[in-house]
Amino acid sequence: MIVTKKAPNENGRAFALRTLRENIIETKLKPGDVLSEKALADEMGLSRTPVREALIQLSTLQIVEILPQRGSKIALIDMNIVEEANFFRMIMEIAVAKLACKLAREDDYHELENILKLQDFYIQSATLDQLLKSDDQFHQYLFKIANKMKCYEMVTNMSIHFDRVRRLALSAVTDLKIVEDHWHIYHAIRNHDEKVVETQIINHLNRYHIDEASIRQTYPSYFK
Repeated sequence: MIVTKKAPNENGRAFALRTLRENIIETKLKPGDVLSEKALADEMGLSRTPVREALIQLSTLQIVEILPQRGSKIALIDMNIVEEANFFRMIMEIAVAKLACKLAREDDYHELENILKLQDFYIQSATLDQLLKSDDQFHQYLFKIANKMKCYEMVTNMSIHFDRVRRLALSAVTDLKIVEDHWHIYHAIRNHDEKVVETQIINHLNRYHIDEASIRQTYPSYFK
């Protein structure tokens, strides 16, 4: 498990939640792994209470299963939940991208270009973890342009199941299209074309359907 430094504004519970979430999405904690509350607390330098609280919160998202008297387990990937998470995310992102077509300014275009140029570098150098973080940054910035950051928090909570599949796709799929998709979305926003940006968002977020066979073949034990 990767443990980063606690942010200045993070309490123990928030730190534990963020650390567990990041490691689950990046599959450092793999589907089916059994977790020890004490071992996690020791690794994060925390008491068991904030770790337990974080695990309980993750269990409400159905990403962790609480095993009575036995600890906890990372849930296997349930494609029904992934589908629902993607449905919610798609509705929100289409609306936000259309708002971005109306609201984006020149400094926003400049920021999006910088993000995408870094993504071009990450995909060419196969820096997958950085590519995933930059992918999140791109989508987050669209919510920022639309002034809908509370909505982004909701999408982030719901998307943890989808994000695991997205992370696995980076390793399992050889012909990745995510950066190319982002450039198409960017150009549609720059052209103020709400119809095209909706089409591009739908194509982008539905891409994991195309990738699912490759992901299942590479990681068969990760799925229900």
